[in-house]
Parts: sequence; structure tokens; C-alpha cells
Amino acid sequence: MSPAVAGALPARGWPWGRLPHASRRALRVWQRNRDVYLRLWRAELMPPFFESLVILLAMGVGLGAYVNLGGGGSYLQFIAPGLVASYAMFAAAFECTYGSYFRMETQRTFDAIIATPLSIEDVIAGEVLWGATRAAWSSIAVLAVISPFGLVESWWAVAVPLLAFGAGVLFSGIALVFTAFAPTLTSFNYFITMFLTPMFFFSDVFFPLEGLPAGLQAFGRLLPLTPFARLTRALTEGRFSASHWADVAYIAVLAVVFFYAALILMRRRLIK
Repeated sequence: MSPAVAGALPARGWPWGRLPHASRRALRVWQRNRDVYLRLWRAELMPPFFESLVILLAMGVGLGAYVNLGGGGSYLQFIAPGLVASYAMFAAAFECTYGSYFRMETQRTFDAIIATPLSIEDVIAGEVLWGATRAAWSSIAVLAVISPFGLVESWWAVAVPLLAFGAGVLFSGIALVFTAFAPTLTSFNYFITMFLTPMFFFSDVFFPLEGLPAGLQAFGRLLPLTPFARLTRALTEGRFSASHWADVAYIAVLAVVFFYAALILMRRRLIK
């Protein structure tokens, strides 16, 4: 245990009988990450625009010429909102795996911050907030890509970044839970291959779940990207209905669960 982390422990030990909590000082961690991002923004700016455009053209325009989903909508119209949700997920997940691990183990930034009046929980909450911010920014970037194609049909789409921020809290929490157990940087290959990739392909992004076998449908509905993709599609198409509140509730519940799990597990990691 480093001296900085030891100094952040309460005098009478960790109160396991109650939920951990962070203070408003977590915003200072968010601010620190924002300032670093603004210094490197040129390298960070283009990928969400370019990658989403390539997938949109290859899958939506190229493959879409051979796909008929029925119902009057084109395949391009179907996958575009899913790409918005997917890139928001990837942004939050990558930031709170590779980014957080690098700040924790390589730069020792967490130790330096904990040496100030900020607590471990403040640091982790700040990481979650920053991951959620990256998710919101990525959603804006991909919306900017799909809009010239006429794929944003409703002003309800202005709520997508807010939705992406909320979903970003969820994916940041999930990523930090994995980070709490990751022994090396290469361990995140498992996270990408066994968690993010299945969600990317089985979460109502590239094809409707209703066309899959019953077992895969049940699997897809459990994946947290599925309600996020459906909500994004509902907002961009202007078809949000009362039934979509169940998706909102699912994301909110999982976000709270994984946020607190991240606080607890990352604290255990840092005080070893």
C-alpha cells in the first residue's frame, strides 16, 4: 500500500456496513482529465467521426443494398442509431479500462490525487463522470456523421447526449469493475473480446433481435447496450413511447449497481 493511499484511509477503518460515497470534489478529477484531453484533442477528435462513417458506408450503404428488413425502413436507417449507442459505449469502456489503468499503474496519478484532500471514492467517481462525458461526446460526434444522411428524423435527438451520459455511467462502472481485477494492461483483451464484442453484435445494433433464436434473443435483451440502442433509435426517429421507460429503468438500475461496485472494488484494489 502506498503512503498516499494509506493516508486516505479513515482512522477507524473502512465502514463496510454502509455504502461508499463520493463528494463533489470528484468534479476535480473530472476537471483534471478534461484538461489533459483538451491538450491532446487533435489525436482524440477524428476517430469517432472517421470510424463511424466507414462503418455507416460499408454496412449501411454497401451491405444495406442487399438487406430488406421490411416495415418500410432502410437498413441504413436501422443501424445508424445503433452506431451512436455503440460508439458511446466504446468511448466510456476504453476510457475506464485502458485510460484508468494507465493513470493508476503507470502514471500513479491516483496516488498523487489521493495525497490531496480527495478520497479514493472521489477519484473513482471522477473517473466514472469522465467516462460518461466521453460517451456523451462520442454520441454527438456520430450524430454529426449520420445527420447529413437524413438519418436524424426528430428533434428528440437532442436528448441523445444526455441519454449517452447516463449509459456512460453504466459502461464506465462496468469497465472499472473489470479494471479492479486486471493484473496487466493486456488483460483488457478479454474484456473487449468476451464482453464488448458480443454486445456490439447482439444488442439490436446490426439486426433486430426478434429474428434470432429464442435463446439468443434472451441473451441479447440482457446486454446493457440493447436498451441503450433501442432508446437512441426511438429518440432519433421520434417514436419514444411509454414502453421505452422500462429500458430507461433498466439502464438506471444497472448504472447504480455498477457505480457502487466500482467504488468498492477499486478501493480494495488501491489499498492492497
